[in-house]
Amino acid sequence: MSTPVFQPQVADWSARVHDSFGRQGAMQTLGARLAQVDPGLVAIELDWAPGLTQQHGFLHAGMVATALDSACGYAGFTLMAADAAVLTIEFKINLLAPAKGQRFRMLGQVLKPGRTITVVEGRALALDDGCEKLVATMNCTLMAVVGREGIRH
Repeated sequence: MSTPVFQPQVADWSARVHDSFGRQGAMQTLGARLAQVDPGLVAIELDWAPGLTQQHGFLHAGMVATALDSACGYAGFTLMAADAAVLTIEFKINLLAPAKGQRFRMLGQVLKPGRTITVVEGRALALDDGCEKLVATMNCTLMAVVGREGIRH
């Protein structure tokens, strides 16, 4: 993916992403970590673990989708206003190959930021013995949520 140049709307955009990620129980359950946080681009990595697999030992598609959705969401969040929270309103995932690897890297990259709606592209990569393989892609639509009780950044 080529990286477009985006300008964050707030000075502390990176700290906001790290703080929000730290509160996300789903990512803690997966053992996921932020590997890269740039304006409009976020990478999340996780290691293969038996509790994340399906019956053949591959990373379960639900785990791939969960981590990829978060990578896309946080990529969009890097560009949102200070009073905005982020929620996914739609995604489509294409599973291209079995998610077989020692480690996985989920990339979210903003295609089109907007005041209310942001469109993001995601890619899931399996890393195994020094090789990198594309195992899934995602198209994700996000909503900047402002002024809703119980939803904060």
